[in-house]
Amino acid sequence: MLTAEGCKARRQRLLDRLRPTAPLVLADPQNLRYFAGFHVDPLSLGADYGGLLVLRPDGHATLYRDDKLPKTAADAHVDETVILPWYDGQSPGKCPRRLALRPIVEKLGRVHDSLADSMVNELWTAITELRRSKDDDELMALRKCMLACDAGHAWSRVIVKPEMTEVDVYAGIVEACTIAAGQPVQVYGDFAVSPGSARRGGPPTSQVIQVGDMLILDYSVVIDGYRSDFTNTLVVGKEPTTEQQRLFDLCMAAMFAGEAKLKAGTPCQTVYDAVRGVFTEANMDQWFPHHAGHGLGLSHPEPPYLVRHSTETLVAGDVVTLEPGLYVDGVGGIRIEHNYLVTATGFERLSNHEIALR
Repeated sequence: MLTAEGCKARRQRLLDRLRPTAPLVLADPQNLRYFAGFHVDPLSLGADYGGLLVLRPDGHATLYRDDKLPKTAADAHVDETVILPWYDGQSPGKCPRRLALRPIVEKLGRVHDSLADSMVNELWTAITELRRSKDDDELMALRKCMLACDAGHAWSRVIVKPEMTEVDVYAGIVEACTIAAGQPVQVYGDFAVSPGSARRGGPPTSQVIQVGDMLILDYSVVIDGYRSDFTNTLVVGKEPTTEQQRLFDLCMAAMFAGEAKLKAGTPCQTVYDAVRGVFTEANMDQWFPHHAGHGLGLSHPEPPYLVRHSTETLVAGDVVTLEPGLYVDGVGGIRIEHNYLVTATGFERLSNHEIALR
C-alpha cells in the first residue's frame, strides 16, 4: 500500500515540473494509483471502473468516484473525496455507470491524461520520467510482490512433475503466491514448455509436461497495481542433459555480466551489450532474440529498456529486470531473470528465488 506522504510528494513533483495555472484532471488508473494510492480491487464488481483525480496548482487533491467501488478505493490518499451517487441497491441506477463521472468532466472541461487532450504528450512524458525513480513506499509495494512471486517459484521446484499440464502448474503457482501474499493476487506470464525457437513462452495450456521438458516459468504477481517479474526454467523429471546445462551456464554468465554494468549513469545499451556479449563469444547469440531486460513498476515493461538500440541511461531508483534466454532447437528453451533496484553505486537485487534447472 502506498503512503499518504509518498503520494503527496509525487503530486508535488508533478506540479513543480508542469507549473499548471489551472487544476490538472487525471483519470488513467495508473496515474490515480501513483499520485493518490487509488486502487480498485480487480476481483470486485468495481474492477472496470475508476475515478477522477483533480490536482489544484496549490497542491490540494480531490478524488471523485461513484458509490459502488470497493473498500480499496476508500483508502486513497487525497485531501478530499467526493462520492457520486449511482446505484443504491433499492432503485435503478441513475445512469449507465460509465456516465456517473460525466457531470464532473463537464464541469471541469477536460481530462488532461486523455489521448484527445492537447496536453497529453507533455503530461505523460513528465509522469513517465517521474516514475523511473521509485519512492520508498513504491519499493515496499514491489518487495511484497517479490515475496509472493518467490513462493510460487519455490512451490514449482518441489511439486512440478511429468504428466502435469501447464494449467496444473499455473493453478499451483497462483495458490502458492496467494497464500504467501495473504490476499487475492493477479498472476500472469509464461508457463510454457519450450522446445526451442518455436515456443519461447506463452500462457498455460492443457499441454502435458513430459520427462526432460524445459518449462519456462516467467510470471508477475500484481498487488495493488505494482508487480514483480522474474523467471526460472526447470528441466522436469530428470537431470539436465549436457546441452541443457550449457544453456543454463551461459545464461547465468550473461546475467552476471549484465549485473556488473548495473549502476546509475550507465547507458542501457552497455548493459544489453554485456548480456549479449556472453552469447556472442560462445557463438550462441543467434538464439537470443529478445531484450536483455526492462523497467518494472506499475506496468511491465516500462522504461528503461535494455535493448539492442537503446537510447536511455540508468538512473538511481530504476527498478529493472535482467532476463537472458536461449531457445535452441533440438535442446530446448531457457530463460532466467532477476529484478534489481539501481543505485548510485550499483544495485540491490530485489528477487531472491533460486535459479536452478532442478
